[in-house]
Amino acid sequence: MLISTSRKPSQKTRKFCKNLARLTDSTSVNRGKMNMRELLLKALEVDEFNLAIVNEIKGNPSKITFYSNKGEVLLVILISVVLENEKLNMAPSQLKVVSKIERLNVLSDILDLDLVDNAEDNYILISDSDDLVAKINFINKFGDKLNFQINVKKILEATHD
Repeated sequence: MLISTSRKPSQKTRKFCKNLARLTDSTSVNRGKMNMRELLLKALEVDEFNLAIVNEIKGNPSKITFYSNKGEVLLVILISVVLENEKLNMAPSQLKVVSKIERLNVLSDILDLDLVDNAEDNYILISDSDDLVAKINFINKFGDKLNFQINVKKILEATHD
């Protein structure tokens, strides 16, 4: 997946995109003046099949829109994030998705990762939360939860197979 930002992103949003790319074995690019068509072409150029655009409000990542390489919207989620300044230690090889939220199972397809009921190491855990639609956490091979969490406040649009 190619990950990019809205135009003129804050440092926090750029850092979020780079960390998300590192953890999911995706590619992150600075958007600059690229329009949507140029971003989709860039995704194909770097052999990525989907595109994620991260928008922000007041300098904080607030929305992720996932697109197919044909420009179709696959999923739109409103988010808040928990980011720490430490180096995120997780190898994205053999990464899997464990999802307790059926409406977000589509993320495994978007990220091209296996969706499993449980995993031993290096997985993305999509779980429910009292005050949110979902929490997305990254768990490394030692079973440690990384200090990188995506809080899903609302699912605006999702593809239905």
